[in-house]
Amino acid sequence: MARQESHSDRVDRELIELLNELRVALPGVQVLFAFLLAVPFAQGFVDTNDFQRDLFFGTLLATAVSSALLIAPSAYHRMNFRERDKERMLLTSNYLTIAGLSFLALAIVGAVALIADFIYGPAVPILCAGAGAVIFAGLWFALPLLRRDPRKTPS
Repeated sequence: MARQESHSDRVDRELIELLNELRVALPGVQVLFAFLLAVPFAQGFVDTNDFQRDLFFGTLLATAVSSALLIAPSAYHRMNFRERDKERMLLTSNYLTIAGLSFLALAIVGAVALIADFIYGPAVPILCAGAGAVIFAGLWFALPLLRRDPRKTPS
């Protein structure tokens, strides 16, 4: 049964839903970022090779970009508060969130691959990265797209 709500009510509800979803994703990014910021100061970091340091830095950058993208909807909302442009804000924030989740998936896969390489050597991180990419692509992107109702048109 379709929900009976005005266009304005729908936009308000969808914005609240988006902000609630960001409240779930942001702590994960913050924990990963904090972990990565502490890694170079750990005693074992001096034992890393060039590949591990490059992978670490790429993972750190992906986490920083993810943080920026996932926090951007809140900043956008604050900067445009009461500008009566909530629908455009919602659409822009949706794209920022999807991009932020993409970088978060990349950062998580990178962190797991880095740790696997440090512990087990060069073959295991490739398997971890491949498996991680399949898991994230499947659960975060393919599954939601496959579950869309083809009879509905985006409104």
